[in-house]
Amino acid sequence: MNKDRTRTQLKTMYRFICGTLLVAAASVSFAYVWDNFISTYNVFSHLRGPGNFAMSVGVYSGFVFAMFRVLGCFRIGVDRMMNIIVSIVLGLLFADIAMVFASMAITGQWRYFPIILSSYAPMWAVQAPAIGLLGAAFIAIYKLLFPPLEVLEINGEYEHDLKYKVDSRPDKYKIVKTIDCSMPIDELEAEMKKHDAVLLNDLPAEIKNKILKICLEDGLRVYFTPKISDIIVKASSDLNLFDTPLCLCRNVGMTFRQRFFKRLTDIVLSLVALIIASPFMLITAIAIKIEDHGPVFFRQERVTKDGKHFMILKFRSMIVDAEKDGKSHPAGEKDPRITKVGNFIRATRIDELPQILNILKGDMSIVGPRPERWEHVEQYTKEIQEFPLRLKVKGGLTGYAQVYGKYNTNALDKLKLDLMYIENYSLLLDFQIICETVRVIFQKESTEGFDAEAAKELHDKAGVDSSEEK
Repeated sequence: MNKDRTRTQLKTMYRFICGTLLVAAASVSFAYVWDNFISTYNVFSHLRGPGNFAMSVGVYSGFVFAMFRVLGCFRIGVDRMMNIIVSIVLGLLFADIAMVFASMAITGQWRYFPIILSSYAPMWAVQAPAIGLLGAAFIAIYKLLFPPLEVLEINGEYEHDLKYKVDSRPDKYKIVKTIDCSMPIDELEAEMKKHDAVLLNDLPAEIKNKILKICLEDGLRVYFTPKISDIIVKASSDLNLFDTPLCLCRNVGMTFRQRFFKRLTDIVLSLVALIIASPFMLITAIAIKIEDHGPVFFRQERVTKDGKHFMILKFRSMIVDAEKDGKSHPAGEKDPRITKVGNFIRATRIDELPQILNILKGDMSIVGPRPERWEHVEQYTKEIQEFPLRLKVKGGLTGYAQVYGKYNTNALDKLKLDLMYIENYSLLLDFQIICETVRVIFQKESTEGFDAEAAKELHDKAGVDSSEEK
């Protein structure tokens, strides 16, 4: 018990030190570039004073801290090394871009925009690899200081691939033993105390509750997959009206103010995105047309808020008539139907850009559950009666499940991720997901397709266990 608490405190302290050093390294490099800039032009000599100089560096440090926090750069030892490095590179990029405009505001000389931009661009080119390598070094040291937890897996009566997923992170976890939950409770408790943590793999509610109480009493770390009801309850608020605790789940969805600002944000950001993406969209359209002379766009019926149907717009990435039978055929990783241009635009998510028009029209939002085909909604609903709950908000170009899941994540897990978003919605969460989406684009696993066997299984059934709430 004390060992785990000490380990957690040491991890927190180590991450704090590493995060401070990462922000400091970025700030020192900016201070050098900033000092060189204001020294070159006498008109800015007043900015060399200690107070003004410290303020400028402080503003930049604030940008870096905010971007690093949103993108998860401080999650050393939690996320994979490549995720952290990509987050650092993107965090520095966003912070440097923000500082370009802040610098013009500080100087009051907007005509110096090209000069400031030409100073910060090489700064980022040096910062990105240097601080990225520093982050990699911190992660390597973390692995030496904190070996993986020895985990006891307790299985229920249903088989899942949770063990396989946990085993994919050998830097964090090592499942050393697997037992069945049908063992007597005293034997379970004795076995649990021999390990650093316990993994509950889809246990019946009664035994799960008993084990959670034992883990609380013994100060033992425990991991479990939440039921849908757990996600709903987690978003509840406490009421202290009398001497019996009450939890309130309002279940009213977004407020009018939230809907208004979300729609306003969608319109503004999609217009900006359309302007920025127009050259890439034009090049993509030309490339698709040149390759096989077929149509540039692909339209498909999808389902959004309250079960409303709409036609989603994408760049065509497959051969013409890839689904001429009218049925859904999930794409495999090396699907022969995908064109040469299609392989590239699918990997980089460029094929999704035309959906900006769907957002402007109001069919979709920038952030929300990914809109499914209507036949998939019907199919999944037969297996998971709670599946329509994700239709409480508009479908999105990106979303919680797209950021934290994979292309081939099963329907039940995607539903849980989407409900986490719906139950905890805020504009700040939307902003975080948008930033995370940029990072996810660089991860192969996020665009990972189905292998042939998995594709066939998805085509035949929803691929989930209907026992979720048992």
